[in-house]
Amino acid sequence: MSEEYRYKRVLLKLSGEALAGDVGYGIDPKVVDDLADQIADIVRDGVQLAVVVGGGNIFRGLAGSAEGMDRAQADYIGMLATVMNSLALQDAFERHGIFSRVQSAINMQEVSEPYIRRRAIRHMEKGRVVILAAGTGNPYFTTDTTAALRACELDVDVLMKATKVDGVYDSDPKKNPDAKRYDSISYMDVLSQGLNVMDSTATSLCMDNNVPMIVFDLTVNGNISRALKGENVGTTVE
Repeated sequence: MSEEYRYKRVLLKLSGEALAGDVGYGIDPKVVDDLADQIADIVRDGVQLAVVVGGGNIFRGLAGSAEGMDRAQADYIGMLATVMNSLALQDAFERHGIFSRVQSAINMQEVSEPYIRRRAIRHMEKGRVVILAAGTGNPYFTTDTTAALRACELDVDVLMKATKVDGVYDSDPKKNPDAKRYDSISYMDVLSQGLNVMDSTATSLCMDNNVPMIVFDLTVNGNISRALKGENVGTTVE
């Protein structure tokens, strides 16, 4: 384990949209390849990594229910979308020489292992990236909540939330040019100010279990490594 890394075991939360790149939907092979490249570097340096990926680039449960679809059914479709993203990530990791395992909260034995906490931890200890698919396996829970839950279960040192903005702002920086970025902020302030960092269930779960979070811009190459080394990348929430 390289001494320069501040965090030894990490959970990385990726939105489905992050995998779509500029296209806005589907999976952009170049984006996935760049991501695998960054992750390969930190895994080779000894960082233990789990990844939770969303499915919004393929299907978003909330959007489906807004169009009149049954919410639970829409959420299940969204969970299946995350499995597709997870398999794409696994393929990219392994092309970069990184061993990985997809663990799904919905049983799909032909393409993934079931999610078993102790097995996931063992994989991480052996230097394999664990890709956590299908959310929690329950409707009404977002992949943000999945990330918070798994971060607690897997006893990680930090939850990294990858976004397209460089941290947490007091208002939407796209709408307000005077929006102020926080270097650090408490979970309680995030909740009381209604800042949309993660949904309130996920935020409360991290707060109650003392899991720190770094919100950072994934589109800047090398940011994952810089954040893990303790550089001032993004916003720390704790």
